[in-house]
Amino acid sequence: MNKTGGQLVCESLIREGVDVIFGLPGGAILPLYQTLPQYPELRHILVRHEQGAAHAADGYARATGRPGVAWATSGPGATNLVTGIATAAMDSVPMVIVTGQVGRPAIGSDAFQETDITGITLPITKHNYLVMEPSEIPRVIKEAFHIASTGRPGPVLVDVPKDVIQEETYYDPDAEIVMDLPGYRPTLRGNGAQINKAAKLINEAERPLILAGHGLLLSDALDEVRELAEAAQIPVITTLLGISSFPDDHVLCVGMPGMHGMAYASLAIEEADLLVALGMRFDDRITGDTSAFATRSKKIHVDIDPSEIGKNIKVDVPIVGDLKRVLESLNKKVLPGSRMDWVRQIEQLRVEHPSHLIRDTDKLLPQFIMRELNDATDGDAIIVTGVGQHQMWAAQHYTYKHPRSLISSGGAGSMGYEVPGAMGAQVGAPGKVVWSVAGDGGFQMTMCELATLVENKIPVKFALMNNRYLGMVRQWQELFYERDYVATYYTGNPDFVRLAEAFGVLGIRVTEKSQVRSAIERAMEWDGPALIDFMVEEEENVYPMIPSGMTINELMEEPRPPVSRKLKGARR
Repeated sequence: MNKTGGQLVCESLIREGVDVIFGLPGGAILPLYQTLPQYPELRHILVRHEQGAAHAADGYARATGRPGVAWATSGPGATNLVTGIATAAMDSVPMVIVTGQVGRPAIGSDAFQETDITGITLPITKHNYLVMEPSEIPRVIKEAFHIASTGRPGPVLVDVPKDVIQEETYYDPDAEIVMDLPGYRPTLRGNGAQINKAAKLINEAERPLILAGHGLLLSDALDEVRELAEAAQIPVITTLLGISSFPDDHVLCVGMPGMHGMAYASLAIEEADLLVALGMRFDDRITGDTSAFATRSKKIHVDIDPSEIGKNIKVDVPIVGDLKRVLESLNKKVLPGSRMDWVRQIEQLRVEHPSHLIRDTDKLLPQFIMRELNDATDGDAIIVTGVGQHQMWAAQHYTYKHPRSLISSGGAGSMGYEVPGAMGAQVGAPGKVVWSVAGDGGFQMTMCELATLVENKIPVKFALMNNRYLGMVRQWQELFYERDYVATYYTGNPDFVRLAEAFGVLGIRVTEKSQVRSAIERAMEWDGPALIDFMVEEEENVYPMIPSGMTINELMEEPRPPVSRKLKGARR
């Protein structure tokens, strides 16, 4: 039979198990959109901005573990995806993006809405394609999903000229589709000799630590890392994107280290004699000054991407492979052990540096709101954040008990992620409560997607931390630029409650601590999207803090005396 290129795109997506597409039509991709009614299995969600499509596909992928899909037209439609593609690339999120392109005869002529999107996105995609024949589409789409979801996951872009979408070609639905990827061979099984060396180091260590990264979630190695930690009694530290890979309420969970991590977690790294780094990158927010990072410890680094091993920190035992498979082999060689002296030493650090305490004040603090949100949801919600102070408070003061329950832009640090990212997560996990913890700056970058939420009955709840500042920038200006607040104060913020109501979203304003819990409960009872405008303390800072490029010796802790509050994850 004959099929158009557009039909082949849709058939190929269905074959890959796709059930939802986030997108926005335009001239070059319009023939593909006109094909959609023939395929009711594909749900299309019309976003208000293409950046929203990319972030929503990203949030969907992080919530489900399956590749998210976004569509956009040529030129500005495609370039509007770039921030979302870069976000997914930095955080190893599987996505497949389909863009329309001007017709083949017009390519290279500076035609209307022509942009070389494959060239633009080459540095921020795992791979990309310009499809010049409709017969290539089934193979290309199959390869795109394979590349996006295997090895180190990432975004793959498929650019299809308009006339290729329209042109018919012969198609045999029963024919085997053979991928042509001769140079793509991710290493899955770790080297046996290296695994033996790693097991020997673990068995001999007195003060080992596991550094749990995003790779544990991507490889679904959650049972395996828990088995390793419990059998050998190794405390676990989680990176920002590794949060929820190991339960926060587990007795061996230490928490997040680094720039705004728990002081006791960073101090524990300095006291350790062995670091077992699993699916993490040793990025600068954790290491600070790399020359002074964890100089007392030996280091094991397991990652499926060989380019990450040794890139930032020299390690003693590198292991390239899929975490799940490597840990399955490693666990067979690690001896059961008891390291209670080391566990007690970390607990003492926790007592001496109680980074989760919230000071007693009548002011409305974001930390207090996060703790109330945690109690109201019993730690059973998916939290999606933007980037900035609220992101750090969400990481610090919510207890993540379940996998994939914190979704955030880590590597790229993309403000605006909080609205469409939460939308994608809610579509991917319709049975879960999804809270978007948002900053008033980032929220305004993508708040147009409130209309998408209402139109599609997607019941995301928003906790908007409204301090009228670009909060993290202001904090740096206070601490390092003598309070010279340049271009960080919002004098023209909208009335967010009335704005929400204009979109058809429930709007609630909270100005007092006593109103917080009832507002959260009202939002969760509401059958639809809801926004709480929390008028928080304007000049509140995130602590602890290790200034950029510095070491644990420059650690800045909460300068005001805290009062006794239950520690997140503490067992008393």
